[in-house]
Amino acid sequence: MLVLGLETSCDETGVALYDSERGLLADALFSQIDLHRVYGGVVPELASRDHVKRMLPLIRQVLAEADCVATEIDAIAYTAGPGLVGALLVGASCAQALAFAWGIPALGVHHMEGHLLAPMLEEQPPEFPFVALLVSGGHTQLVRVDGIGRYELLGESLDDAAGEAFDKTAKLMGLNYPGGPEISRLATQGVPGRFIFPRPMTDRPGLDFSFSGLKTFALNTWQQCQKAGDDGEQTRCDVSLAFQQAVVETLTIKCKRALKQTGLKRLVIAGGVSANKALRASLEEMLAGLKGNVYYARPQFCTDNGAMIAYAGCQRLAAGQQESLAISVQARWPMEQLSPL
Repeated sequence: MLVLGLETSCDETGVALYDSERGLLADALFSQIDLHRVYGGVVPELASRDHVKRMLPLIRQVLAEADCVATEIDAIAYTAGPGLVGALLVGASCAQALAFAWGIPALGVHHMEGHLLAPMLEEQPPEFPFVALLVSGGHTQLVRVDGIGRYELLGESLDDAAGEAFDKTAKLMGLNYPGGPEISRLATQGVPGRFIFPRPMTDRPGLDFSFSGLKTFALNTWQQCQKAGDDGEQTRCDVSLAFQQAVVETLTIKCKRALKQTGLKRLVIAGGVSANKALRASLEEMLAGLKGNVYYARPQFCTDNGAMIAYAGCQRLAAGQQESLAISVQARWPMEQLSPL
């Protein structure tokens, strides 16, 4: 089955072609970072308009790279949620229009299921069951995964997601958008131990997260440095390191708890923050101590992309799932509502 995948949940337009027998044939991505950077964050209306502008050229590019014509495509998968409604509607409308014109089925895919299954595109994919840490700008969740659509939520952020906390902390120090990569870059030059940030909610049982207090701690620390006239580049690096260490250690502690609670030895990390090298190193060290394994997608498939949507859609389409031509998207969509395969 040859599936065209379309991703337009936020500020990246992703298109890919996935074949159930040959694997990923081609993928293309356009990031809107430069468009939104001047505003310090994503402007939904601008994001939607740019998806309209980029979608068809990217589809043509992917078809050309895969040496494929439209008549060879068996189905279309698109992101139906969660995400920005306007942006989602662009992908959904395009997918349903093409599906109608080509006489093929279209299927809406859950954005976070796409992220969760992205490591399946690698040469050594994880086997079910496993624990998944979904960590991005909009989500921080621990999920037990027994199969596609068989998800049990173990814990989640009660306020800011980890990626959101990275971006907001970067913004308060005057760093460029998106803030996560900037924090990670500066952290490599930070002095360990100069600042010690708390590890939120690790001193109590449970698998939920909270990063708003950590963000406030970073703000207070930075303001104190500014008052003391010590707000130069090295201080930014030191604050960045302390903040990143706190987030990474918090996530690692919770992942270890989840693995022990479930008795599993396989951990998948997915979402934009899963590209963070410090987080990967920490989780790999933790899993080595447990004699387990950690899995993640290559960096370009950690952020939003069409390949993960094409793959996830292919699995559900191959199982016989289809939908009507009605255009329907969901800004909020709990993953536990998905039907199992």
